[in-house]
Amino acid sequence: MKAVEVRSWLVALGLMLVIALTRFNHFGSSLAVPDASLAVFILGGLYLARSPLAMPIFLVLLTESAAIDYYAISIGGISDWCVTPAYGLLAVVYGMLWAVGRLYATRHSLTTSGFFNLLAVATVASSAAFILSNVAFYLFSGRYAAMSAIEYTSRVKEYFSSYVLVALFYVALIAGVQLVIAALRRPTQQKTHAQ
Repeated sequence: MKAVEVRSWLVALGLMLVIALTRFNHFGSSLAVPDASLAVFILGGLYLARSPLAMPIFLVLLTESAAIDYYAISIGGISDWCVTPAYGLLAVVYGMLWAVGRLYATRHSLTTSGFFNLLAVATVASSAAFILSNVAFYLFSGRYAAMSAIEYTSRVKEYFSSYVLVALFYVALIAGVQLVIAALRRPTQQKTHAQ
């Protein structure tokens, strides 16, 4: 197996682990950390942008997400309130996040400014994900036929900040660790080149 494939699968395994550990509870609780799915799809697109395995890994992550949801609902006792005809459109939302990460990858740098630029991109992407997923749920869930769009918006807007902040937390955590590791390696690499 080529080095790029090994690296791609290592990234994929890390992302799969994060989804497995966080997918059960969107906002978190005293027993569970918040769902990292939005960040996983942004970072997957970013870190696997040049990988020939990007699309298969994207599909694996989508399948894992759906399998965890199925398990949580059928065995874990989690409510199936969100599983409606609109649920399938989450694949479109996750695909959009993946594409944003992939497009940003050519501009990303392991610098402080690169870190903050990534957070800005993640803010816009996760905000768009919130809007798209909620519009899809409003239009296609079949649960809000008697509710106006304005009333629906007023009810869901209270979740916006936590939705975006959770995604930003995970992006900042993972990208921050990568930035620190890169900074620690620089002096070693500079000494090696100087000799």
